[in-house]
Amino acid sequence: MHRPATIRLRTSLFDDAVAIVESEFASDLSLDDIARRVASSRRQLQRAYSEIGNTTFREHLTGVRMDRAAELLRIRGLTVRDVAHRVGYRQPAQFAKAFRRHHGVAPSDFRAAGRFGRPEGSLTAPSEAVA
Repeated sequence: MHRPATIRLRTSLFDDAVAIVESEFASDLSLDDIARRVASSRRQLQRAYSEIGNTTFREHLTGVRMDRAAELLRIRGLTVRDVAHRVGYRQPAQFAKAFRRHHGVAPSDFRAAGRFGRPEGSLTAPSEAVA
């Protein structure tokens, strides 16, 4: 069992890291970079991810990227390659493999299954738009 001060510190580190990942997920982020930015050691940040977030930095980053990719695949006019680049992947094949692993279906199949239909640039479905 950890002391309350340790738990508060790790929670703060985790929250700060999450904020960076969620706002900069398309950048080339690393655990070392995030640790430096939140004024922590790599090991302390790893512990925060494990104990507070029940995940790893890499799993969190990939999850954020894949969730955003699913949103972007719903937008007409964006290719899978465009989506891959917008969520931080240089190689569309790596993106497709990660997407398939995360969502259980290839990006092109996700799109073809009728899970899109929003106008380009819109993240709300036409039926969700306020009149």
